[in-house]
Amino acid sequence: MWIGAVSLSGLLATAAMAAAPPKAPPPRPALLPGESLALAGPDMEVYRFGDAALEGPMGAFSQLLWAKLEGAVWESGVLSFKCTGAMGPFRCSNPKGHGRVDLAKALREDCRLAFMGWARMSAQRWAEDYGDGPARARMLDVFQPFLGRRLPDAEGVPDLDASWFGEGDLLRASPEALLRWLADPAQEEAVRLYRRLLLSFMDETFKENAWWFKSAAPAGGAGATQAWAVGGNGLVLAVMRLPPGSTREEALARFKAVMVGAAAKK
Repeated sequence: MWIGAVSLSGLLATAAMAAAPPKAPPPRPALLPGESLALAGPDMEVYRFGDAALEGPMGAFSQLLWAKLEGAVWESGVLSFKCTGAMGPFRCSNPKGHGRVDLAKALREDCRLAFMGWARMSAQRWAEDYGDGPARARMLDVFQPFLGRRLPDAEGVPDLDASWFGEGDLLRASPEALLRWLADPAQEEAVRLYRRLLLSFMDETFKENAWWFKSAAPAGGAGATQAWAVGGNGLVLAVMRLPPGSTREEALARFKAVMVGAAAKK
C-alpha cells in the first residue's frame, strides 16, 4: 500500500541500501486482520509480520520446487502437456482442464497434472541415468526443507502422487520458511527462472524492476482454502498469506496492494 508517494517495496529497498547503520526495519505494512507477510530486501534480511512463522500446507508452491529441480530441462525441451482436467484417478486444479500448456502457462495457472506428467518422465530418466539411490537423493535434496519427517524411508524416487503437486499436507511451509528458501543464494538461478516464466516477454526483457507473482490456495483446516501469494522484482522478495476462506485471486490482489501499491491498479 502506498505510504506517501512510495510503495512498501521501495521503502524496503531504500532502507536496505542505505549506508548508515543501524538498519531500520521497513514500515509496518497495512495488513488486514488474519494476513501475514514475510519480506526481504536487497540484503536478504528477512522481516515478518503477523503469523508468518506459522506452518501450513504448501499447495501449488510445490511447483516452485519442481521448477528449481527440473525447470531448466523442461524449458529447454520445449515440453507441452494437454490437460483435460483428469489423469487416471488424479484431478487438476481446474476440473475442466487447462488445455495445451507449456511450462510457463502451467506455472501461472496451477496445472498440477502437467507437473505430474513431466515429473514422472523425469523420475524415470533419473533412475535410468543415476540409479535408484542417487535419483531419490537428487529429488529430496530440493524437497527436504518442506518435508520434515513425513516421508517414510525407502529406496528410489517416491511415488509421485498428488501430494507432490499441490494436494494434502506432505509438503508444508510457513511464509517465512518459503521466503528464506527463495532468498538463499543457492536459489538465485531458480528465482531468475521464475521471473522469466511468470513475466511477459516485454516486462522480463525491458522492465528492470518488473514484479513476478504466483498465487496458490492450499487447503487449510476443515478443507477451507487459505490463499498465499509470492513475488519478487529483483530487489525485493515477499510471501503473503491470507486468512482461511480466501482465494488465489484475492491473495494476488492483496499482495499487489501491499507490496506494489495503488499504481499497480490500472
